[in-house]
Amino acid sequence: MSHALKQVFNKDKTFRPKRKFEPGTQRFELHKKAQASLNAGLDLKVAVQLPPGEEQNDWVAVHVVDFFNRINLIYGTISDYCTEQSCPVMSGGPKYEYRWQDEHKYRKPTALSAPQYMNLLMDWIEVQINNEDIFPTNVGTPFPKNFLPVVKKILSRLFRVFVHVYIHHFDRITQMGSEAHVNTCYKHFYYFVKEFNLIDTKELEPLVSAWWGSQGLWGVTEGSGTFSGGPTSNSGVSFGPSLQQRH
Repeated sequence: MSHALKQVFNKDKTFRPKRKFEPGTQRFELHKKAQASLNAGLDLKVAVQLPPGEEQNDWVAVHVVDFFNRINLIYGTISDYCTEQSCPVMSGGPKYEYRWQDEHKYRKPTALSAPQYMNLLMDWIEVQINNEDIFPTNVGTPFPKNFLPVVKKILSRLFRVFVHVYIHHFDRITQMGSEAHVNTCYKHFYYFVKEFNLIDTKELEPLVSAWWGSQGLWGVTEGSGTFSGGPTSNSGVSFGPSLQQRH
């Protein structure tokens, strides 16, 4: 493993402890199958496809936990540079602002600094993936009816971490020589959510015009709009003078 990737996977820099799968469980076997596909160098569009004979919810659950772990690692590498002073608003450039809302302290969409938003977001995701009623780990226990809606909220909020890192902290990723790894993580995430239709197209717009530059970096063309909402809210997206409420 290169020095740059060792920095990316430095356990001391993990933003949150990794969620692991118990050996011998079906999820553990699916996790190994997913990792084997990636390690074999398969096309990412193929690697994300549901393996024959497997249940889609199990496949999705494994990937949600895996993406949570990976994005934690990525954000952990730049978290020292993402401060109240450098990032007073959780945003994706000057045209996108992400606001937080929950069922507890922030009952209305609230503008927060990026580190505050990240802490609340990761805390909330941890609660969801550790909740046996939403992410059951016992074989034969059915997934609840709200499983996919919760998953869609988790993934749309994790995508916002990518947006913030790419637009505000990619220079740090580049300095570490880790851009290829981060780009691969993003492409894997993007192909997965598109394969199973897990993120609203409008949520993807901040990075939808990304392309590979001549240096192998991931460039970003910013759109316009303001995203608001936290894990329990509807996201409002502003395009020009009008505000569209998404449900």
